[in-house]
Amino acid sequence: MTTTANEITYRLEQKRKVQADFPGPKSVALTERRKAVVAGGVASSVPVYAADADGGIIQDVDGNSFIDLGAGIAVTSVGASDPAVVGAVKEAVEHFTHTCFMVTPYEGYIAVAEQLNRLTPGDHEKRTVLFNSGAEAVENAVKVARLATGRDAVVAFDHAYHGRTNLTMALTAKAMPYKTNFGPFAPEVYRMPMSYPFREENPEITGAEAAKRAITMIEKQIGGEQVAAIIIEPIQGEGGFIVPAKGFLPALAAWAKEKGIVFIADEVQSGFCRTGEWFAVNHEGVVPDIITMAKGIAGGMPLSAITGRADLLDAVHPGGLGGTYGGNPVACAAAVAAIGSMEEYDLNRRARHIEELVLGRLRRLQSEVGIIGDVRGRGAMLAIEFVKDGTKDPHADATKAIAAQCLKDGVIILTCGTYGNVIRLLPPLVIGDELLNDALDVLEAAIRAAA
Repeated sequence: MTTTANEITYRLEQKRKVQADFPGPKSVALTERRKAVVAGGVASSVPVYAADADGGIIQDVDGNSFIDLGAGIAVTSVGASDPAVVGAVKEAVEHFTHTCFMVTPYEGYIAVAEQLNRLTPGDHEKRTVLFNSGAEAVENAVKVARLATGRDAVVAFDHAYHGRTNLTMALTAKAMPYKTNFGPFAPEVYRMPMSYPFREENPEITGAEAAKRAITMIEKQIGGEQVAAIIIEPIQGEGGFIVPAKGFLPALAAWAKEKGIVFIADEVQSGFCRTGEWFAVNHEGVVPDIITMAKGIAGGMPLSAITGRADLLDAVHPGGLGGTYGGNPVACAAAVAAIGSMEEYDLNRRARHIEELVLGRLRRLQSEVGIIGDVRGRGAMLAIEFVKDGTKDPHADATKAIAAQCLKDGVIILTCGTYGNVIRLLPPLVIGDELLNDALDVLEAAIRAAA
């Protein structure tokens, strides 16, 4: 029998509680220790330090309880300490923490591959490789595409985010803080215009027309026969939770197939029930050649993967793919357990319920305040784009102020967007309605204050 999110029993009380001395003395002391030892280039969104987390609550070292609307950037979809994941990790770690799958393989790696081959779109024969991070998955997807096609060029899109390694920085669009002064970048990466309905010069442009615009530029600037891969986030993450117009993704995928181009769906942030489907491409019936995954895959343990057509992945010579820690046995156990919890709790249905609840409230608010330009998203991957009243000019200052006020009142939210003017909502999919509505009350109050 399916367990609903509102029926789950938690260790921590699912209520927010913030004391007056915020951040508290223990968090202040940890910040001072951090300054002496942690590189300044590693930034944190909030000035408090986590001590415990459960369900939709993060508790800091000073005893404050925050409602979590970030889920560690879409990672803890099944909750920060899902009992099934915790149990699987404990059981796995009692046997061995590492042998390296490339040396002494183990069943857990195979079990995860079986699950991913089952869950990813398409009924074709598939193969899977496991890695550590989303960026590593993207790098290897591009490697596979280049080897399999014998071509070099890779197409990415405006507003894209694919990682912070050298190749993935080249694929990523935003300069600061991700690319500035870190070049030169990997060559043969080309950027094309994204379908961004809210900011299109022609608001009537369809998804198919936006795809044609990009395809025409590819043909003119590169030549379709020179392109190894097209890589795209079905819903862009860091770029602002941009949902392309309907028809954009299918048209790109169809053209790629016609030209022998590997179509890579970067589902690192949008995968694993986040959008109300196992993967965001499912909303339009797109079947990628390769799909990259990470974040929500393993309940918080570091794991990533690429799953794709067997002929593509099997084209790579033995030893061409892998890594020392890729598919760590403890992370594999966590992934199998997390996928089991996603199915037990029916988190696709839960994500769709969150979408209905949140978008209804936000769109009513949008009609009342002038600084909300757009409300968008799918499932529990939702966004508010803030603008200066009566315009489409990005309002980054309001966005920062709203996020800061929410944190002060006990709600952790994340910002994003090319222009720094988007609040993204990524709650754990197991969050209860009462807690979620409380968080939305805080968010609404902060927006009204900023407006």
